[in-house]
Amino acid sequence: MHFIACMSQNFARLVFALTLLFFCAFFLWPILQILKGGFIDADGKLTFAYLGSLLTDPIYLGALGNSFLLALTTTCFALLIALPLAYVSDRFVFPAKGLLGSFVLVPMILPPFVGAIGIKQILGQYGALNALIVDLGLRPHGWTFDWLGANQFLGIALVNAFSLYPIIYLNAVAALANIDPAMEEAAENLGCTGFRRFFKITLPLIKSGLFAGGTIVFIWAFTDLGVALIFDYAKVMSVQIFYGLKDIGGNPFPYALTAVMLFSSIVFYGLGKGLFGRDSYAMMAKATSSGGPKEISRGRAWLCTAFFALVTFVAILPHLGVVFVAFSNDWYATVLPRHLNLHNFEIALGHDLTVPAIANSLKYASISTLVDLFLGIALAYVIVRSKVPGRQLLDFLAMMPLAVPGLVLAFGYLAMSQDGKFFEFLNPTKNPTILLIIAYSIRRLPYVVRSAAAGFQQTSETLEEAAQNLGCPPLKALFKITLPLIMANLIAGGLLAFSFAMLEVSDSLILAQKQLYYPITKAIYELFQLLGDGKYIASALGVWAMAFLGITIIGMTLLLGKKLGAIFRV
Repeated sequence: MHFIACMSQNFARLVFALTLLFFCAFFLWPILQILKGGFIDADGKLTFAYLGSLLTDPIYLGALGNSFLLALTTTCFALLIALPLAYVSDRFVFPAKGLLGSFVLVPMILPPFVGAIGIKQILGQYGALNALIVDLGLRPHGWTFDWLGANQFLGIALVNAFSLYPIIYLNAVAALANIDPAMEEAAENLGCTGFRRFFKITLPLIKSGLFAGGTIVFIWAFTDLGVALIFDYAKVMSVQIFYGLKDIGGNPFPYALTAVMLFSSIVFYGLGKGLFGRDSYAMMAKATSSGGPKEISRGRAWLCTAFFALVTFVAILPHLGVVFVAFSNDWYATVLPRHLNLHNFEIALGHDLTVPAIANSLKYASISTLVDLFLGIALAYVIVRSKVPGRQLLDFLAMMPLAVPGLVLAFGYLAMSQDGKFFEFLNPTKNPTILLIIAYSIRRLPYVVRSAAAGFQQTSETLEEAAQNLGCPPLKALFKITLPLIMANLIAGGLLAFSFAMLEVSDSLILAQKQLYYPITKAIYELFQLLGDGKYIASALGVWAMAFLGITIIGMTLLLGKKLGAIFRV
């Protein structure tokens, strides 16, 4: 028995050493290169001059403020959308509840920047909304109004909010499902009812779940690049960094700006986890009282259905816009396209830019998912099963990619692979394949680790111990006994990692610099900028991606159900 325990500990130590080396090379090292570029001068001395100049420059300071306000506005909008939906879904029975609950996840099947193409078509100067207003006789023929031009900031916030609110919704539903109904019933018996009970009892109990999802949404919106580029809105940090990539070799200001974004994201992550991520309340088993969704009057039930349907419809408007653009060749000043056809879809699967992009994305995403599964299982095993000193550090590092934006990591990879650097053989200007696979792996590893760790925690360790007592080595016991039992968790985490890698935005836009190596998202962005039919082919490619990711989301929902929200927690 002692020999088996030693083997298990040696295996855990080996995993610990190898994964720590991997993180040091491809997570900590690129971050250090950013800090070095922003805070070390030409003489190799520490300096804050670049940071001081940046924080006194009205352009950069304004971009930082806009990014913060944009993230805060997006998160507030997402909370206002997700919280009522989650409460209604958890507490009441109403017609088409299952179907509408599935549609809530639809906004996750397309990156926000692709949805921005659709919303520009709907809200543009000659878009569908203006055409509808004219057709209804509310304005004379020929009247136009640039809804997006009037307030680009608000437009970006709404596009991001309607794309990201499912993350908060999933966490809120899971948190509401864990509340002991007896606590709310006790409050009601003491005269605390309605909104007062919700704000005094229910909201504090689900606060940690809301902030878990809200932190992810905030960081995502704070560092988003794609939507701002599509809206041609340069007054945010992410776009300023993107434009600064041209001078990465000799200009320290992009480094300093990226360091500010990195520091800000980590602070927001720490606040979300430290202040709200550890709140917990002891609750009795749900069987102690009558919980679950309640039957309500027919009128109120249909009101819930209408509310769900309305929010879902508004949320998928960008997706509908992309679909209609993909099916049309000329959508101009009409509510709907005049002619629908499949021509763009045929071109999207035969264009010299899109075909290699699809193959590249499949290659990058597949290999990165295999890396994530290998590392995720190993990390989760060490974190949950072993007693290796320092495993908490490994757990912390495994979750840190949630706090470090993809834009920051991509910038770090560019910095560390410049000519003359140790990793110059990985320079993406020559071939970005390895860096893209590593970037995708690092970015989505937390989801696989979280899924695998949850599986290990739910599976009794005595099963492995029994197999080991019968002479089965620890590694074989892991593969023969435990992994088959947690396969649903691994498949769900793997699907999530694969689907998000297929449609990764920041890493793809920055690292893929040659057309030969473009993934899908870079191809969509390049096509959108082409004159003529570029926008229509880009939308068709987006619809193909939407269909693919939709299938994976359905698969994850069937495998994990309400537990899906736990993957998006800090």
